[in-house]
Amino acid sequence: MSNIVEEIKKPINEEMKLFEQKFYESMQSRVPLLDKVTRFIVTTKGKQMRPMFVFLTAQLVGNVNEKTFRGASMIELIHTATLVHDDVVDESFKRRNFFSINALWKNKIAVLVGDYLLSKSVLLSTDNKDFDLLAVISRTIREMSEGELLQLEKARKLDITEDVYYEIIRQKTATLIAACCEVGVLSNGADEVLAKKMQDFGTYTGMAFQIKDDLFDYLSKNIIGKPVGIDIKEQKMTLPLIHTLKTANEADRKYYFNTIKRYNNDQKRVKELIEFVKKSGGLDYAIGVMKDFQQKAKDILAEFPDSDAKHSLNLMLDYVIERKF
Repeated sequence: MSNIVEEIKKPINEEMKLFEQKFYESMQSRVPLLDKVTRFIVTTKGKQMRPMFVFLTAQLVGNVNEKTFRGASMIELIHTATLVHDDVVDESFKRRNFFSINALWKNKIAVLVGDYLLSKSVLLSTDNKDFDLLAVISRTIREMSEGELLQLEKARKLDITEDVYYEIIRQKTATLIAACCEVGVLSNGADEVLAKKMQDFGTYTGMAFQIKDDLFDYLSKNIIGKPVGIDIKEQKMTLPLIHTLKTANEADRKYYFNTIKRYNNDQKRVKELIEFVKKSGGLDYAIGVMKDFQQKAKDILAEFPDSDAKHSLNLMLDYVIERKF
């Protein structure tokens, strides 16, 4: 899989190297504690898919320029802030096999660091008068917060319908990838029509990405180190489960709903539910929906002339649904 990522990065290798340095600079402050935390963030970074989307979409319609780098930094600042805040909300002490910020520095510091990173992303746009980018990132921060709250509200009652699920994953995951693609073309002076088209491209890609993540819960051989059935244990209603319960008969629905509600820590009951989802076609249904979103994104990409960036974005769309972690 890492070979695919290397292939995707080919047209933007230099930009990604330069970005690392610029991103670190965008986080710096006059507070030693903050600098210690941000240094830790830089050394434990993930695949950096989001900056890749910014640079590739910028290249799709023009060149990577200083505004593109600022846009990529803004997005990565928001992404990092939400990860830091998520770990506090989820009381999670590990992130990508490293200790999370709240594990090392306690919740109060983690929340404040997250706030600091969000304010940095806003300042980066206002300081450089990138008001079109500011509009995108402000909307993105709002949508991500709404998505989190919608999920928390619905999780209490477990009454998540398919439409509500799509709205939650659009806001929580897809909206940030949509912002990457919109920011990429805006950094090259895109008009409203093109900006909206790339926003849609990013939304479809993000939806496919999140459904793939939800499928990992049912795969015994997932490599991401996430135990199978963890979503069920956490009472997270994802697409395979929602579809299965919707199509099940009354007795099955009651029984398995009870598993999620009361027996979500019973290994045997959770395993039984996973088998039921597979047998009922819940996985196949979710895979079908994921591929539909991927195809919608590919259709938008097909409208652009051939280029290295377009080739890489097509590879990225394949990677999103074929990845093993």
